[in-house]
Amino acid sequence: MKKLFTIILLLLTVGLYAQNAKISKLIDDIEPKMIDWRRDFHQNPELSNREFKTAEKIANHLKSLGLEVQTGIAHTGVVGILRGSSSGPVVALRADIDALPVTERVDIPFASKVKSTYNGIETGVMHACGHDTHIAILMATAEVLSEMKNELKGTVKFIFQPAEEGVPPGENGGAKMMVEEGVLKNPDVDAIFGLHISAGTDVGKINYKPGGIMAASQRFVIKIKGKQAHGSSPWMGIDPITIAAQIINGLQTIISRDTELTKEAAVITVGLIKGGVRYNIIPEEVEMIGTIRTLDYGMQKKLNAEMMRRVPAIAAAFGATAEIEIAKGLPITYNDLKLTDKMLPSLQKAAGKENVKLVNAVTGAEDFSFFQEKIPGFYFFLGGKPINVKPADASDHHTPDFFIDESGLKLGVKTFVNLTLDYLNK
Repeated sequence: MKKLFTIILLLLTVGLYAQNAKISKLIDDIEPKMIDWRRDFHQNPELSNREFKTAEKIANHLKSLGLEVQTGIAHTGVVGILRGSSSGPVVALRADIDALPVTERVDIPFASKVKSTYNGIETGVMHACGHDTHIAILMATAEVLSEMKNELKGTVKFIFQPAEEGVPPGENGGAKMMVEEGVLKNPDVDAIFGLHISAGTDVGKINYKPGGIMAASQRFVIKIKGKQAHGSSPWMGIDPITIAAQIINGLQTIISRDTELTKEAAVITVGLIKGGVRYNIIPEEVEMIGTIRTLDYGMQKKLNAEMMRRVPAIAAAFGATAEIEIAKGLPITYNDLKLTDKMLPSLQKAAGKENVKLVNAVTGAEDFSFFQEKIPGFYFFLGGKPINVKPADASDHHTPDFFIDESGLKLGVKTFVNLTLDYLNK
C-alpha cells in the first residue's frame, strides 16, 4: 500500500512539473506579442465608456482563439467564454480597459499623443493607471488557457470591463452596469479574480490582503447658504466661505477624534469648493464636494450619520443653513476570506513564497467590488516598478509620469493561469 502511494505521489509530481513547464513555455512564447498589445493600447487610449477601438481589438483576439464572444455589455464591455474539456465550476477573470484624462510626460516611443475633452476641458488621454497592462495580461491569459483547454475542468469567463475610472456625468457604466446586465450569469460564475498593476511595488512581487483590501468610496455635496454682503462690511452678511472653513475643520475632527482608527483607516476629503464671483463680495452660497473612504461598513454608517448631524449644526451656529447629500458610491473591495485562503498557494506557486506579501489595505477604491458583492472574489496587486527605482522615486498612479516595467506582465499571466487551473481542477 505504501509503495502504491509512493508511485501515485511520484506520478502526480511528474504531472505537475510537466504542467508548470508547459505554462512557462506558453507564457515565454506569448510575451513579445503581449508587450506589443500593451504598447498599442498605451499609444491609443480611450476614456471611460468610449473604449470602442479597444473593445474591437479585444473581441477580435478572443474570436481568433475560438471563444464565445459577447460585446456591447455596459456599452463597450467584452466577454469571452472558454469551456474546458469537462464540466465543472465557472471562474471569471477581469481586466479594466479605460484610460484617464491625463497628459503623458513619459519619454517612451509609444507614449500617448491622444487628445480629448473631459468635463469641457481639453486634455491628453493616458493609460496612467496601468489598464493597458491589465488588458494585455488577460488577452495573453486567454490565449494560454485556450492552449490548455483539455486540462480545464470547467469554464472560464474573461471579462474586459469599461469605465472603471468612473462614468461621464449623466451616464451609467462600469462593473455595476455589467452585473446588472447579467455578466455573472449564463453560465453562472462561482468565483472571480482580478489584479491591479502597482507602480510602487517591485516587479516580481505580489501584494494581497484577506477581507477589505480597498476602501468604499462615497461622494458628498454640501451647500451652505448665508447672506451676501460687501467685502468691506462682513457684519452686514453671513459669510458662507468662513463657515465652509469651520465645516472642513469639523469634518476632520470626525476622523481625528470620533473614529476608531486602530480598527480600520478612514478618510474624509473636501476636494472642491465653489463660491463667489468677485474679490470684494461675500457670496450668498458656497458648494463643497468631497469623498469619504471607509474599510468597514459600521464605521461608514457612523461617519455618514455624524456628517449629516454636524454639517447643518455648524452652519446654524453661525446663522446660516447647510444641506448635505451623501451618495452610496462604491462598496468595499472585499476579498472573500475562504477564497483568499484557498488561493494563496496559487499566488505563492506563481511568484515564489518569498515574493508574496500580506499588506495593509489602501484607501483607494475599485468597482471590482460590485462583482464581489454578488460572488466570492479575490483581488491582488502585481508589482510593476523597476527594481532599480526607489519606491519614493516611483511616479504615482493617475499622474503624467506614471511608468510600468513591462517585464512584470509575465507574472500577471502566470498568476491568472495558476489561479484558474487550481480553482477549476481541485
